[in-house]
Amino acid sequence: CGHQPAVYLQLENELMAQAGLPIKFQELVQLTNVGINQQFISFASLTMESEKYICVREEVNGQVQVVIIDMATPTEPQRRPITAESAIMNPVSKVIALKAGNYLQIFNMEMKSKMKSHQLTEPVVFWKWISPATVAMVTGTAVFHWSMEGQSEPVKVFDRHATLNDTQIINYKTSPDEKWMVLIGIKSEAGTNRIIGAMQLYSKEKNVSQPIEGHAAAFHSYTCEGATSPSTLFTFAAKTAAGSKLHVIEVSPGARPEGAAPFGKKASDIYFPPEAAQDFPVAMQVSNKYNCIYMVTKFGYMHLYDLESATLIYMNRISAETIFVTAAHEASGGIVGVNRKGQVLCVTVDEANIVPYICKQLNNYQLALRLAVKNNLPGAEQLFMQQFNNLMNQSDFKGAAKLAADSPQQVLRTPETIQRFQAAPAAPGQPSPILTYFGMLLEKGKLNAMESLELAKPVIQQGKQQLLQKWIGEDKLECTEELGDAVKMVDAQLALSVYLRASASVKVIQCFMETGQFDKIMVYCQKVSYTPDWGFLLTHMVRMNPAGALEFAQKLAATEGITIDYTVVADVFMQHNCLQQCTSFLLDVLKGNKPEEAALQTRLLEMNLMAAPQVADAIMANEMFTQYDKPRIAMLCEKAGLLQRAIEHYENIDDIKRAMMRTELITPEFLVKFFGTLSAENAVECLHHLLRTNMRQNLQVVVQVAREYHEQLTAEKLIEMFETYNSWEGLFYYLGAVLLKTEDKDVHYKYIEAACKVGNLQEVERVTREDNFYDAEKVRDFLKEARLPDQRPLINVCDRFDMVEDLTHFLYTNNMSKYIELYVQKVNPMKAPQVAGALLDADCSEDFVRALILSVRAMAPAEQLVEEVEKRNRLKLLQPWLEQRQNEGVQEAAVHNALMKIYIDMNNRPEEYLVSNMYYDSKVVGAYCEKRDPHLAFIAYKRGLCDAELVDVTNRHGLFKQQARYLVERQDLDLWATVLTEENEHRRQCIDATVQNALPETKNPDVVSTTVKAFMTADLPNELIELLEKIVLQNSEFSDNRNLQNLLILTAIKADKTKVMDYINRLNNYDMPDIANIAVGSELYEEALVIFKKAELPREAAKVLIDYIKSIERATEFADKVDVEEVWVMLGKAQLAEMLVKECIVSFIKANDASEYLQVIQAAESSGCWPDLVTYLGMCRKKVKEAHIDTSLIFAYAKAEDYANLEEFISAPNVGRIQDVAERCYGEAMYVAAKLLFNSISNFSRLATCLMHLGEHQAAVDAARKANSTRTWKEVNASCVEHQEFRLAQICALHIIVNPDELEELIGYYEKFGHFEEVISVMEAGLGLERAHMGIFTELGVLYSKYKEEKLMEHIKLFWSRLNIRKMLKACEENAQWEELTFLYLHYDEFDNAVLSMIAHPVEAWDNSKFKDTLSKVTNTEIFFKAIDFYLQQQPLLLNEMLDVISQRVDHVRVIAQLRKAGHMPLIKQYLLKTQPLNIKEVNDALYELYVQDEDHEALAAGVVEYTNFDSIEMAQLCEKHGLLQFRRIGAMLYRISKKWAQSIALSKQDKVWDEAISTAAESGSQELAEELLAFFVTSELKACFSACLFTCYPLLRSDVVLELAWRNGLMDFAMPFMVQTMREMTTKIDGLVEKERKKEEAIAEEKKKAEEALASGAGYYDGGAGYGAEAMVPYGAGMGGGGMMPPQQQYYQGY
Repeated sequence: CGHQPAVYLQLENELMAQAGLPIKFQELVQLTNVGINQQFISFASLTMESEKYICVREEVNGQVQVVIIDMATPTEPQRRPITAESAIMNPVSKVIALKAGNYLQIFNMEMKSKMKSHQLTEPVVFWKWISPATVAMVTGTAVFHWSMEGQSEPVKVFDRHATLNDTQIINYKTSPDEKWMVLIGIKSEAGTNRIIGAMQLYSKEKNVSQPIEGHAAAFHSYTCEGATSPSTLFTFAAKTAAGSKLHVIEVSPGARPEGAAPFGKKASDIYFPPEAAQDFPVAMQVSNKYNCIYMVTKFGYMHLYDLESATLIYMNRISAETIFVTAAHEASGGIVGVNRKGQVLCVTVDEANIVPYICKQLNNYQLALRLAVKNNLPGAEQLFMQQFNNLMNQSDFKGAAKLAADSPQQVLRTPETIQRFQAAPAAPGQPSPILTYFGMLLEKGKLNAMESLELAKPVIQQGKQQLLQKWIGEDKLECTEELGDAVKMVDAQLALSVYLRASASVKVIQCFMETGQFDKIMVYCQKVSYTPDWGFLLTHMVRMNPAGALEFAQKLAATEGITIDYTVVADVFMQHNCLQQCTSFLLDVLKGNKPEEAALQTRLLEMNLMAAPQVADAIMANEMFTQYDKPRIAMLCEKAGLLQRAIEHYENIDDIKRAMMRTELITPEFLVKFFGTLSAENAVECLHHLLRTNMRQNLQVVVQVAREYHEQLTAEKLIEMFETYNSWEGLFYYLGAVLLKTEDKDVHYKYIEAACKVGNLQEVERVTREDNFYDAEKVRDFLKEARLPDQRPLINVCDRFDMVEDLTHFLYTNNMSKYIELYVQKVNPMKAPQVAGALLDADCSEDFVRALILSVRAMAPAEQLVEEVEKRNRLKLLQPWLEQRQNEGVQEAAVHNALMKIYIDMNNRPEEYLVSNMYYDSKVVGAYCEKRDPHLAFIAYKRGLCDAELVDVTNRHGLFKQQARYLVERQDLDLWATVLTEENEHRRQCIDATVQNALPETKNPDVVSTTVKAFMTADLPNELIELLEKIVLQNSEFSDNRNLQNLLILTAIKADKTKVMDYINRLNNYDMPDIANIAVGSELYEEALVIFKKAELPREAAKVLIDYIKSIERATEFADKVDVEEVWVMLGKAQLAEMLVKECIVSFIKANDASEYLQVIQAAESSGCWPDLVTYLGMCRKKVKEAHIDTSLIFAYAKAEDYANLEEFISAPNVGRIQDVAERCYGEAMYVAAKLLFNSISNFSRLATCLMHLGEHQAAVDAARKANSTRTWKEVNASCVEHQEFRLAQICALHIIVNPDELEELIGYYEKFGHFEEVISVMEAGLGLERAHMGIFTELGVLYSKYKEEKLMEHIKLFWSRLNIRKMLKACEENAQWEELTFLYLHYDEFDNAVLSMIAHPVEAWDNSKFKDTLSKVTNTEIFFKAIDFYLQQQPLLLNEMLDVISQRVDHVRVIAQLRKAGHMPLIKQYLLKTQPLNIKEVNDALYELYVQDEDHEALAAGVVEYTNFDSIEMAQLCEKHGLLQFRRIGAMLYRISKKWAQSIALSKQDKVWDEAISTAAESGSQELAEELLAFFVTSELKACFSACLFTCYPLLRSDVVLELAWRNGLMDFAMPFMVQTMREMTTKIDGLVEKERKKEEAIAEEKKKAEEALASGAGYYDGGAGYGAEAMVPYGAGMGGGGMMPPQQQYYQGY
């Protein structure tokens, strides 16, 4: 079962089923086919906690991921990027446990949340889920359990036993109740390589551990025979040195009755095939379904054991690869496992074959019966039937009953069994057998339908219905309709219970109706989804109980899933005059207001409008229905006096207006509400109709409607309607109500107009003052024309909508000056400027205007007032008002601006006021002054810091000195930037004024600093130099200012480099290092050098010379001059960078500096200055103790070939890495120096190599002996072989060949140079070594195979146990040494290949006895058939002898086919005779053909009788044509056996074998054949045969046919016995029929009598149904006459 496609596995399953094997085998999925890399299919990377999930940890391109395979959808694996070391899936849910180091985590994948995490203190070596809620973890010292629930941490369960310390943990299991645990590990036994299993069994209750030697184990909860509760069984398999056994032990006994036998220990040997001698158990699972044990071994074998007896049921190999993980397959009761090829395999019990297999192959009938009973399995029917017959024949009825009850699949629980128990006689004092049988069935469980009915019959006859009720309650009987019919005769309620359980819905409803349980009918129908005829049920119920019928109908309608026709229900109620119930029902069911229910709604309202209008009104008031016929209902409402309902339902406008005529009968509220339902056109038409008919009475309603629906009816139409009828009052009230709801200007205008018309001036004044939506101009014009006595509305309009000038002009021209004063003083003083302007424009006197303004005082806005007056050149008119405001302390700029303008125009001390006044706006006043006096404008702008305006006015009027002084004093860099920009055409004049006048006048350094910054920002370096020279170089207060000196030099560096050297020499108070660095940055290296020298900074000066001027000569001169170590170091580094190695070494020595030794060493090595390097490193060793220095010095000595100093140095104390130097010397072929160095550190392996290169082979061997290193031996050996020093080479080789890994390389080296004899002598010498191993013997054998074939067989026979046979096989096969190859196959237990080798090469390898012995051991049965072909070709006379050997294992059918195809069937007659007892069809056919060919009729006759499995028809046809009578008789017999009666009789008649013909006709049972044979005898005048045929075929012959033949042919005497017997039999049958008819009539009379008695006893019940009549129901309409009494229905209706 290797890696095979699913189709082959399916074929194999079919073959297994055909072969009757007890297991089924299936490949669930091939992991490599779903993307799993095979290298990760291993115990370390793959986990399977249950049949649901497989979890694989993969590493792809360095990325770790976890692959989860849901076995429900295995082709859709889920890949998650989880970097955990191990992952295990929960057995039942999508919960994964992850482990990384000692950190554990449980993660819910569906909720995407972490559930728990924990950090252990020691590593986890094994872990698994032991239940859906618990993870078990095994560390190096203990076992922990970690619950998934809550926040609990892992809990230690027990410590590991010492016997498991050095084992690999492969499994851990717990019992179902988690009271027992077992920890399983394996290890390799030292010396034997046998795999030892170690287990630790732990009891939680006893807190005790027990070590056990075993490889696989499992727990199982099992209820033993006779026990009342389950026991915990522990089963384990162990392969020890003494043998292999499977044990089953009861570790926790269940409850048992006193005296019951205990379970006991069970054990069974475990068989391992010879080819799997090293095999051992690796996994074990116990099936909960079948109570059997599945055990899997390392080599892929599966063992199936019975749990209770530990009996081996079946064993076979299911996988060629190791199955390293298993789990229980609960769905099939089997086991699922994964092998290393990635196959997920499932093995389970084959229910159809296991019992027959146990019977036929194991002959263990007791086990077969027990498994069949416990698991309800087929296959043991014949055994049960035979045992049942035996028990019945022995009158052991109790045993027979128990056997029948326990029979699997109820094979014995048949009507025939019941008949046998019924017919069985009862023993005195014992219950009848049939009751014993039924009692056993009841004890066992539930009876089937037939058994239940048969048991009920006698119980009912005996009147013990309580027993039936008890059994039905205990679910012991299978309820059927027939059983209910039988019970109903005696107990209706019990019958109802039976019908309910039998789902006999018709009978159940019938019972409910008969017992009056109407409320249960609907519940039952809904529960069982049954739909009866509801109309029929309701009709029956209404007659009996109308109220109950109503309730039932309502429940029916309200119940989902039940469909009922409401029309039918209404008809049922109305047919019985139940209006109240009908109304209630329809109200209940029609509340959904569906369109399809329109007819029912109409019907409901119709019948109530005609009989009870109040009810109809109440129904319509609830507005439940809208789908009914409204015109018809409206007409009925109008007739019934319900005008409001009629108006609601009318749709024609004429009908509506007609009904509205009687408004006194209609409430205004209704009318208002109703108008909301009309269209706008119809509503307006109805309003016109109301105003036309009676305006006074209807005006209020019309106004209410207009108010309510003004949006729908539109204000335009409503206004038009009121104006049509000249109803200003109605218009006023309507518009007053809707004014706040609309923004329509026309509406607001009409409201103002209506208010004026009705004389409500107060409302006009309020609206004009508060309203925001009227058309101001239109209202203004209307108010002007209206000439109202009060002008306040007009003032409101003009004031609000800024029509002050128009208002002022209207009032002034109409001599209404008091309203002007009123408006300015009281209404809106803020409008005084507009009023003053309008009055001035109207040529009003200035005194009136001045007085008007003074009267307003401070309430008038100054800015607007000044603006209005100034526009008209009357500013001086405001001087008194302005001075009054100034005296009041007003600071408003507009007031002071106006005063300044007046004073400037009047030339009234303007400069004084401009400087002293703090409140005017400088920009405004300055601009006013520019055209009058620029100097005044400068003063105003300077006072207000108006920079832009000041610069502009000074530029335009040439005031540059004033501008420069202002700029210097202002200290505003942004202003400077504006002035110094290139776009300023006056920049030069400004700079000159600044340098010549403004800056020399100042004493403030901040002013100077700001000015300098401004020049720098403006990027004016030349002008800045000019400025700074003025300040710094000429004597001034700022000449020694450090910052200014720095700035002067920096500016010169930037703008004029020619002046820098002069400034450096003339100035002394500047930052020399900083300036020098800046000079370096500006490439002024000489200036920088001068500054550094002036500042006495030699290091920086040297850096300039070296790094920037790049003059090593000048740097060297400077270093000699200053003689500073730091300068020498810098010079040395520069020389080193220029690869001036000798010069840099001199510099470093002068500096006494060893810091750059690494670079110096590298440079010296590259340039080869080894003597100089020796000197330098000598200096360095005095300052630095560094291994690299000593190492480099040693190598320098070696390169300089100064071996004396080298030897002296390495002998003295040093920290050099001599090994590294020696390796380096060796690598550069400096073998002398390397020899000295390797010798000094005793590195003999490298010393030997050096000596080898120097040609000193003997010394090299001595050094190699001291080194004792395989690598050294190999190198020296190679050199010796190359130089043909074979004696020394053999010494080396003997030290090499003891290492198996080096053997092939050594041999290959010898073979490369063709030294075959020498290498063979080396290997032969190696055989006697103490450390000689398998590789030496094997490689010597390979060499013999290649080069000395004559010594090969002797070598193999002597040392075959110490050879690597697999490798030798390959060598022998390559070199065609077939005898040796066969020998090796036999000793390697590869019997299949041995046989194939002998078949392929018979001359060299075949031997008959050896071949037969080997053939019996092969595992591949295909080889048998190759062997048959081989013997047919090579040794045909020995074929039977060979077939005897394989007869127990070969497929006999295939052998027959093969020999038949070859045409040599007679050769194997002896084999066929030995095989015939197996009764195989093909064998029988072949042998019988040989009998026919040999004319051995005796053997053929005996064979066909004893062995019946053959093609009898074909054989009969063959015999029929044979010349010998004996064969034809056999043919007739075969026809008869095959029930080919006509052919058999014909053949017997042909051969005149009359007795056989007669017996065949009788046996056929065919009347036609018998009568034909009888006619044949009459025709042939065989009278004796005629008489014999009558006697033998009596049951088949018709008496009239016999009588006619006898009478016609004169054979009456021969026929008379037949006729006498016929008459006697006819008389007996007639008597029996008469008696049977008499008994039947008596039984019918008895049943009729019982039925009449039962009817008589139930008469009172049935008469009770007639009590429902007229008194039970009050008909509709009763009592509705003129008496004033209201019937009950009417009282009910009043409640609506």
